[in-house]
Amino acid sequence: MELENVKDYQEYDNTIIITMEYLGKCLSVNHYKYKGRYTDRRTKRWQDDLTFIIGATVGDRKFTPPVSVRVDGVFKDKRSTPDMDNLLKVINDAVKRGIGIDDKYFTNETGEPFIGGEPELTITISGKNEKNTA
Repeated sequence: MELENVKDYQEYDNTIIITMEYLGKCLSVNHYKYKGRYTDRRTKRWQDDLTFIIGATVGDRKFTPPVSVRVDGVFKDKRSTPDMDNLLKVINDAVKRGIGIDDKYFTNETGEPFIGGEPELTITISGKNEKNTA
């Protein structure tokens, strides 16, 4: 499977750090539903890529609540900087599918946007995990 939106990822004992392309406003919770019913195809592909890399990275480990989800971003200019909380809602949908835990057990954090560079998002997922023996 080609992951066109994943730039890089790193994993540690209790943390996964994923760098993703930033696609613009289609990743905002205010814009990613087409006519309020269907997820924009670019957003869907982006979420699928994030879900896949999380699932592949987690492997046989199992995260247990609470799970921390943090997003940091680099943006071209101030005008292109999204509302980070709205962005987190789109990210949480994908993370929820990737680790199999309802997002009501997530704690969210947003970093300060960095202005002036190639647009990208860094998503950090951390929490307790244990080896899945099932």
